[in-house]
Amino acid sequence: MKKVAVILSGCGVYDGAEIHESVLTLLHLERHHASYQCFAPDINQHHVIDHLTGDEMAEQRNVLVEAARIARGAIKPLSELSPAGFDAVVLPGGFGAAKNLSDFAFKGADAQVLPELKQCLQAFVSAGKPVGFICIAPAMIPLIYPAPVSLTIGTDADTAEAIEQMGALHVQCQVQDIVIDHQAKVVSTPAYMLAQSVTEASEGIDKLIAALLELA
Repeated sequence: MKKVAVILSGCGVYDGAEIHESVLTLLHLERHHASYQCFAPDINQHHVIDHLTGDEMAEQRNVLVEAARIARGAIKPLSELSPAGFDAVVLPGGFGAAKNLSDFAFKGADAQVLPELKQCLQAFVSAGKPVGFICIAPAMIPLIYPAPVSLTIGTDADTAEAIEQMGALHVQCQVQDIVIDHQAKVVSTPAYMLAQSVTEASEGIDKLIAALLELA
């Protein structure tokens, strides 16, 4: 049984990990007979958003503590993640990927990845192990892998332009499809960058997990 690390960025689409994408990732890992362990950085979120109104809230929350909601408490700090114990790693989307794991939401093509995460993912790359990126998370790919590497965030022109400015090759992709860079062992899918329903998001994530496990 292959073992996959799942890196979460909080809990909630506007300030953390997209919950549907995260749960679908875990579901499809089980359906493809893989085991998994969730991880998240032990840091404060960039900010907290009221998901009912969309307004910023005057409080502080911890990414690891919030992500534990999705993982039902079965989660470890990112500092404990090593490629030696896993065959692959996958990152669901949500604004947490672009606000907590990186600052792409604010800096676009000038973004940087959280140093702890960058070091972790580059260790997987050096070990020749595949990584899956969902939704907006692929925006981090050109900051992890040497150019050029193929990826997708779907069809959003402005986001694709920023990614190409960072040195990656963006591939237009519909919600149900995936893009695989076989040389880099990277798989990406648009999910809620395009999805209008849980069912639509599920199809692409299912394909991503299947491809990730095959690469592993």
